[in-house]
Amino acid sequence: MRVNKLLPRVVVVGLGPGGPEYVTEHTRIAIAAARRRYLRTSVHPSSSLVPDAVTFDHLYESADTFEGVYARITEALVAAAIEHGEVLYAVPGSPLVLECSVRHLREDPRIDCTILPAMSFLDLAYAALGIDPVESGVRLIDGHEFATAAAGFRGPLLIAHCHANWVLSDIKLAVDDAGEMSNDHAEVVVLQRLGTPDELITRTTWAAMDTAVEADHLTSIYVPQLDVAVAEHYARFHALTRALREQCPWDIEQTHASLIPYLLEETYEVVDALQALVADDPSTDEALIEELGDLLYQIEFHATIAEQQGRFTIADITQGVHDKLVRRHPHVFAAVQVESTDEVLSNWETIKRAEKGRTSIFDGIPSSLPSLSYAYKAQRKAAGIGFDWPDVTGALSKIAEETAEVMAAHASGDHQATADELGDLLFSVVNVARHLKIDPEVSLRAAVSKFRRRLEGVERLAAERGIELGTGGPATLDQLWDDVKASEVGA
Repeated sequence: MRVNKLLPRVVVVGLGPGGPEYVTEHTRIAIAAARRRYLRTSVHPSSSLVPDAVTFDHLYESADTFEGVYARITEALVAAAIEHGEVLYAVPGSPLVLECSVRHLREDPRIDCTILPAMSFLDLAYAALGIDPVESGVRLIDGHEFATAAAGFRGPLLIAHCHANWVLSDIKLAVDDAGEMSNDHAEVVVLQRLGTPDELITRTTWAAMDTAVEADHLTSIYVPQLDVAVAEHYARFHALTRALREQCPWDIEQTHASLIPYLLEETYEVVDALQALVADDPSTDEALIEELGDLLYQIEFHATIAEQQGRFTIADITQGVHDKLVRRHPHVFAAVQVESTDEVLSNWETIKRAEKGRTSIFDGIPSSLPSLSYAYKAQRKAAGIGFDWPDVTGALSKIAEETAEVMAAHASGDHQATADELGDLLFSVVNVARHLKIDPEVSLRAAVSKFRRRLEGVERLAAERGIELGTGGPATLDQLWDDVKASEVGA
């Protein structure tokens, strides 16, 4: 192995899959020769072979994500190597099998990373299962990345890093709902503490794997076959988005900024489809399915751009919103008791302010919202601290007051003052809507749709009667309008 003597050096050794008997002599010699020793974790049967070692166990408690742990381990080891010239870093199993911290070290240009070969848990797992991994085509998966790393595969799968029952539960939930029932009875082999006196092999089912055992740091799962692939449909969709981004000239040219108009357009089309839903007519679902798909593509498009830039991925997005929803629903996922929806919303706002470090009630309201929604949200925030009319009566009286001020400003001939007062009047109308528990954006949109529908009816009726709309005059238009309204009532 090539060694760059000009760079500080990190020597990485593996402690094998179980007891000391699986640790190579080469590794033992390297440990004995090292002056500065580090352990990724002391929770391993052979960790005692590395005396006077600094461990990184504390990072697993303080960091928010495993990626954060590995990044901090890398920084600590690089700093130690720069200070001392050379350090030894010992990891469970083999340094070359699912060791993210080692991958970070190998990619770091500040050091020379020397890796000594070691035995991994794979040999013991394949021996216990009685299979040849090459002939069987087994795919090795990290349990923390199961939803994305196993996408599109039905098996056989060997899933490592299944150190807790919540990891097993997340793995189960990653499989498409469509295949849930058929996968329930799929065979699963739980391998625990291989190569130790406490070795345990449990044969169970996909449905029971997160309750049949108590997972620990030496737990892995073997799945011979699933009836439905992991996240198969979404994996195909993700692959399609990437292909378009890489091969379609239009997609290649797009940026986060250039896609904003399309994101807004698709959002409004989803709203139209939602408003067109008919409870007793499943055929109206088709438009919503299509529009939700178009909106989802916009989200995936932005994620793909970020992935190409090395910033984040769709997995970061889904994991982030998953964790946020868990934090903000302590009444579901923790011991918090609530009695009403109002308490749920109050807790949500309190948790959100703490997470964001916000000092103003208005922090976090997007200024790019449509103006009616912007006003509505601002009023709700103010109402949350008691700055509000006690009921709708005060809000209604404000409309009359603001109307008079609009007319007074108009009479003065001051256009800017008139515009200001008109804004106050619209703000007061939104306040009335909020007190009546009516979303003003939805209400006005419905009113515009009604106006459009009736005016289109006027156009049709005028054509039927041979009336030229541009020359018919106000009286004719009023009569046509009334006739359309009457026909709607009659219908």
